[in-house]
Amino acid sequence: MAELKYEIVEHIGVLSESNKGWRKELNLVSWNGRDPKYDLRDWAPDHEKMGKGVTLSKEELTQLKLLL
Repeated sequence: MAELKYEIVEHIGVLSESNKGWRKELNLVSWNGRDPKYDLRDWAPDHEKMGKGVTLSKEELTQLKLLL
């Protein structure tokens, strides 16, 4: 499996935190050098490990906001 590279370009906010310190965060993340997308997922305190999540374009995030 190829190495996954990521850069958190902008930390937007934290939705929740577990008692083990993992936080559900909304960030702007560049995956494998691509243009950044909005990303919602669980992160370990050091951002070295992550859970499954969802990435959204700006248009998809805007649509999600309208739906909510």
